[in-house]
Formats: sequence, C-alpha cells, structure tokens
Amino acid sequence: MEPQPTLYESLGGMPALRRLSDAFYERVLADELLAPVFANFSPRHVEHVAVWLGEVFGGPTAFTTSLGGHQSLLHSHLGLGIRDEHRQRWLELMSAAVEETLPDSPELHAPLMSYFEWGTAIAQEVSQDPVGTDLGDPGPTPRWGREGLQA
Repeated sequence: MEPQPTLYESLGGMPALRRLSDAFYERVLADELLAPVFANFSPRHVEHVAVWLGEVFGGPTAFTTSLGGHQSLLHSHLGLGIRDEHRQRWLELMSAAVEETLPDSPELHAPLMSYFEWGTAIAQEVSQDPVGTDLGDPGPTPRWGREGLQA
C-alpha cells in the first residue's frame, strides 16, 4: 500500500501555500480588528508564514534551517497580547482564505483548520508573555497531517 501524500503535497506545495498566505494577509490588513495587531509586521512575514506552513504540513524544513525554527516562531508572538476576539477573527479570515484558494480540495479544509485552531491557541498563550521571555526549548517544528499532530 502506497503512503498517503503529505498535506504539503496534497495542497500543491509552496505555490499553494503562498497563495493562501497572500489571500489571508490581504484580509488581515484590511480588517479593522486585526490590522492593528499586524501594524509592525514586515512584508517578508507573508512569505515566512508560507514557509512555516510548508514545513508543518510535511514539506521542506526551510523554516528550521533558514528562519530560526520553532523557537523563532514562538518568539515572534511574544508581547502581542492576542485576545480571544483576535484569535476568533484570525480563524474566520483564514477559513475564508482556505475556501478561496483551495476550492477544489474541500477534504483538506478540516485538517488545515484543525491545525490553525491548535496553533492559534499556542500563539495566543505565548503572546501574553513580554518580549524577551525565555520560553525554554519548544522542541522541533511540529508536523501536522490529516489526523492532526504527528509524533
């Protein structure tokens, strides 16, 4: 029996994740609630998110090898003070971006949104700590599949 393709492969690799990231951040920057949270982000952020998602969903380890890995991602959320309403709006906008950019792959929506639910909860928790907080070693970049977090 042939192994099932990774989410990364099923999504269409980096081109699809770049489209998703672009569509999502276009919505975020136009959103009254979320735009202020992202006021200081750089345009490279959109590409970094696509690279992060590529690694999480089973693609190349470029975020770990070139952008600081899991530790870097967590540190980027320190001090943001993400509230419940921010997180819920983020999820709504991401869901809309997933639907727009992956209309022919409805079977992928649930595993993607499951990851985003899980990841945004962690981001919200970390965001309550001030910049410079020592988070310890969070371990390697998580990998996410159709059934959730992979061991």
